[in-house]
Amino acid sequence: MAKVLLDNYCYPENLVGMQEAIEQAIKSGEILDISDPQMLASVLTAGVQGALNDPRLVISYEPLPHATPKQEAEGSPTREQLLSLIEHVVMYDKLEDNVGYLRIDYIIGEDVVQKVGAFLVDKVWKTLIETSALVIDLRHSTGGQISGLPFIISYLHEQDKRLHVETVYNRPSNTTTEIWTLPKVLGERYSKDKDVIVLISHHTTGVAEDVAYILKYMNRAITVGEKTAGGSLDIQKLRIGPSNFYIMVPVSRSVSPLSGGGQSWEVSGVMPCVATEAEQALQKSLDILAVRRAVPGTISRLKSILKDNYSLVERVPALLRHLATSDFSSVQSSKDLATKLNTELQALSEDPRLMVRVMMPGEAADPPAEKPVAMAADLPDNEQLLHALVDTVFKVSVLPGNVGYMRFDEFADASVLAKLGPYIVHKVWEPLQNTESLIIDLRYNPGGPSSSAVPVLLSYFQDPAAGPVHLFTTYDRCTNHTQEHNSQAELLAQSYGAKRGIYLLTSHHTATAAEEFAYLMQSLGRATLIGEITAGSLSHTRTFPLLQPGPRITRGLTVMVPVITFIDNHGESWMGGGVVPDAIVLAEDALEKAEEVLAFHKNMGVLLEDIGQLLEAHYAIPEVAGKASAMLRTKRAQGGYRSAIDSETLASQLTSDLQEASGDHRLHVFHSHVEPTPEEQLPNVIPSPEELSYIIEALFKIEVLPGNLGYLRFDMMAEAETVKAIGPQLLQMVWNKLVDTDAMIIDMRYNTGGYSTAIPILCSYFFEPEPRKHLYTVFDRSTSRSTEVWTLPQLTGKRYGSLKDIYILTSHMSGSAAEAFTRSMKDLHRATVIGEPTVGGSLSVGIYRVGNSSLYASIPSQVVLSPVTGKVWSVSGVEPHITIQASEAMAVAQHIANLRAQVPQILKTVGKFVADNYAFVDIGTVIASNLTKNINKDSYKGIHTEEEFARKVTAVLQALSGDEHLKLFYIPEHAKDSIPGIMPKQIPPPEVFEDLIKFSFHTNVFENNIGYLRFDMFGDSELLTQVSDLMIEHVWKKIVHTDALIIDMRYNIGGSTTPIAILCSYFFDEGHPVLLDKVYDRPSDSVKEIWTHPQLKAKTVENQLMVSAVVGLDRAEMVKLGPSLPGPSIFPGRGERYGTQKGLVILTSAVTAGAAEEFVYIMKRLGRALIIGELTSGGCHSPQTYQVDETNFYIIIPTSRSVISADNTSWEGKGVPPHIETPAATALIKAKEMLNAHLHTSR
Repeated sequence: MAKVLLDNYCYPENLVGMQEAIEQAIKSGEILDISDPQMLASVLTAGVQGALNDPRLVISYEPLPHATPKQEAEGSPTREQLLSLIEHVVMYDKLEDNVGYLRIDYIIGEDVVQKVGAFLVDKVWKTLIETSALVIDLRHSTGGQISGLPFIISYLHEQDKRLHVETVYNRPSNTTTEIWTLPKVLGERYSKDKDVIVLISHHTTGVAEDVAYILKYMNRAITVGEKTAGGSLDIQKLRIGPSNFYIMVPVSRSVSPLSGGGQSWEVSGVMPCVATEAEQALQKSLDILAVRRAVPGTISRLKSILKDNYSLVERVPALLRHLATSDFSSVQSSKDLATKLNTELQALSEDPRLMVRVMMPGEAADPPAEKPVAMAADLPDNEQLLHALVDTVFKVSVLPGNVGYMRFDEFADASVLAKLGPYIVHKVWEPLQNTESLIIDLRYNPGGPSSSAVPVLLSYFQDPAAGPVHLFTTYDRCTNHTQEHNSQAELLAQSYGAKRGIYLLTSHHTATAAEEFAYLMQSLGRATLIGEITAGSLSHTRTFPLLQPGPRITRGLTVMVPVITFIDNHGESWMGGGVVPDAIVLAEDALEKAEEVLAFHKNMGVLLEDIGQLLEAHYAIPEVAGKASAMLRTKRAQGGYRSAIDSETLASQLTSDLQEASGDHRLHVFHSHVEPTPEEQLPNVIPSPEELSYIIEALFKIEVLPGNLGYLRFDMMAEAETVKAIGPQLLQMVWNKLVDTDAMIIDMRYNTGGYSTAIPILCSYFFEPEPRKHLYTVFDRSTSRSTEVWTLPQLTGKRYGSLKDIYILTSHMSGSAAEAFTRSMKDLHRATVIGEPTVGGSLSVGIYRVGNSSLYASIPSQVVLSPVTGKVWSVSGVEPHITIQASEAMAVAQHIANLRAQVPQILKTVGKFVADNYAFVDIGTVIASNLTKNINKDSYKGIHTEEEFARKVTAVLQALSGDEHLKLFYIPEHAKDSIPGIMPKQIPPPEVFEDLIKFSFHTNVFENNIGYLRFDMFGDSELLTQVSDLMIEHVWKKIVHTDALIIDMRYNIGGSTTPIAILCSYFFDEGHPVLLDKVYDRPSDSVKEIWTHPQLKAKTVENQLMVSAVVGLDRAEMVKLGPSLPGPSIFPGRGERYGTQKGLVILTSAVTAGAAEEFVYIMKRLGRALIIGELTSGGCHSPQTYQVDETNFYIIIPTSRSVISADNTSWEGKGVPPHIETPAATALIKAKEMLNAHLHTSR
């Protein structure tokens, strides 16, 4: 059995150890005791299925019959037999609404398709191809042939996009087969824009499952019905040896490329997108298709509704564009469509009122008619009836403490209010006019169909003397009308004014116009709301039918669209939702809570005055205190604290306002039932030596890190007297172990502060005794005294001094005295601060009680002045030099310390390299001397990164030499494979050269037989020697017989100068050597003469080609690395010369550099070419790159220069001026004009 599985089971990786496990089971003897073969088969089945977790593995016992009848060999079925079979396994129809129906009970294989394909297309497919949607019924399909799978999938997939749909692994043959859609099919394909639904059931198995799985995961079909059987692509019954036992083994498996992770449908089955009983699946699919057919019309209606009715008109274009491009292919029901639309609309509009709703069964699509608005004309003219109406609607009383109470349970139209006005004034308003404050009860007020009375009512609670107050603005999209609502100056009675307190009681019944009134009173800062969140029914919306229910659409859709934009006096749009009270309590408790809040507000004015006085008396900065106190008075007068309902909420609002006004986050107000007591000042008790040793070890962490780098951490700042008392032990146990280090890291990340009196002692150890340093000045408001804090002239123990580097690590926890130390060291440029901004604490804070209340104010009474600027230190904390997460600060500090320790040696090495190798000897000596002299200067002490150091050194090198090619640069470890001049680029194999030559060289022959050659880089002549024949064939032969030649160097950025001699030789005559240049080489201290070659030998070392593509660089990298890289060049070293008689023009630009300039310089100096274009870049001969010691710093040095000129002038650093100066863009046109004129004259 193990062998059968090993040879045939399609998951061989799961069989590791199977053979050994079976042998072990046999040795145990238990399995051999089973005498019943059926029982043995059951036991083996359970064991194998449990071990491999595969229910398809089944062992059976099937004794052979005594005589097995001999079966006749079956021949291939005839076409007629196949057609008869097809009629039984393939059924089709055209259903209502032009929906095609195709039922397949068996997936026929490729061989059968070849024979009957034309029949299927003609009889079945041509009927279905014209339908608007297709239902494929696989509910009764029990498998088929895997070779038929691509045919079904391909008819439903686009022709131009082949798709990998399946991978099948077969164990017996140990082969993997990929299945792709077919490039061609008989007949037409089903349009990708038409819907496809696949029906499945628990009977669907085998290849039919694979079809459903593929169509589902390529997003081509919606599966509807039941979960499939979870069968296999190919399962076989195999005999176990010569016994009568058989095992069912899946020999092939699906490895789907569509679902990711190699997931499959085998065993687990295919889950339907829409689950329903198999018998109902067809009807369900028709319902889905009905909804999907309705989607385009629904979207079109929605776009029209939004365009004509949505009040936030500025958001409409974006919504329409989004709807036009949204994908609704996943929609399967009205609910799906509503969910998707709501997600899209609300995400884009940010408007919760814009909502699509699914209708309930039987619900009418049209919204119910609006309740008619009662107008003044509808009221009786009878005076007694009008009095009775007012008495019914309004309930008025005056509560103890002269507090007015008014309740009304409905909002009427403004016209009604005008008609009832005289009665309301007499019955309601006059009794309340002289109350000290007013409670308006809206708990039972559901509003009304009209809110036109709201502005009128609001006007009664404004101050007429202050002029009109802007209340709110409305924009009605239906009428396209914007209306500004302001308070009314002419009222029927005296207004209540803006100073007396208003308390609105609300409940979840408060709705429409009532909640609009409540919202505005709260927004205007005119009332304190108490009670429950209101109903949220006023959304200023209208409901429109969107999708009508139909025969197959049981649930329609409506859309709720805001048609009115409501903008409050702050310019904020009210997006609906209930109004949230300032004090949330149950409705039945609201009146009692209002009386409690009212009592609190009576005393609030005194509290605000007391806080202002405390600020002016104690806050460290008087002018800021005055500003904050004035802000409190202004806000109180404007009713700004009406939303404060108790001490806690008032304290929170005051803290926010005071911190905003002062910019000081240390200033805050808090509530406490218990009076805060200052920490008890215990007498300074000096611990015993044993106790002191333990305390120091616990509080201080010290270490000497590699590179003699000291590390000191302490998490609190002790009082000065304590530090002095324990000084000897501190020196012995801590300081003496660190004082001789080369640099020190002081870790303040966990130091929350303490006493500031020890700061001068600590700072003094990092400065010289004289001159003393002014650390900071402390101004104490409570005493109005300023105290300057300086370093100390005398200390116990050895000083660290002012020359060695200090690094201070900070975090958002570093505060108070720890901040003062850090800031002092930073201001005096004595330390590099690394980490997070500190907390911004205060040296001293006083706690003061506000009157006799439970409120307390924490007021900073001291301020620290900078010794550098004389200005107050920021309260926002210390900003580090290097801002980084606190957890990474230590590593960064160590890295910087290590870098700075290397600086002296790096500068010495750089100076020696320049002195020994720079082409200009005298300048090299000056540079080396300067670098050595300035090793300890401050300019290098503040560096933080290698790149910064390289930039500074490069600036010095170039300032002293005037040579931009002399530079130091840093290459990180991960980029070391691309160091110019150090790590050569990989050379491609010879077989790719032909394509590279064609790509890298541009040749042409213009009118009048004028040749053109362009190449953009010079190659190293020693790199390649095997391509001269290719060069002659593909480049030189195309231009050598022209009557004149243009060589385009406008884009040539240089490279190696070694091929210059052979290139120049082609433009001089054979047998007459010409001295081209003399080049001085500093490393060898020698001058080399460069001559033309008297003869062009075959296969010389100059036969090479190197293109930029070889080194894998784009043009930006080429320009950046410059002439240190090999590049393209044309130097075949053989073939016919161009000679000296034919005209030669070289084009240049400001980009032309390095070797290209040397070539131009030589040809110009010898009078062999006419130079047209721009002054060249002023580069240099190929520089050399040197690694600086064992670091990642490298220096590029121009090591050679041209010295042939009698006056010692050359092109290096200056460029080659053209004979005819013209913009590079027009140089080619100019050259052709001149050569054409010359050739025409000579002929």
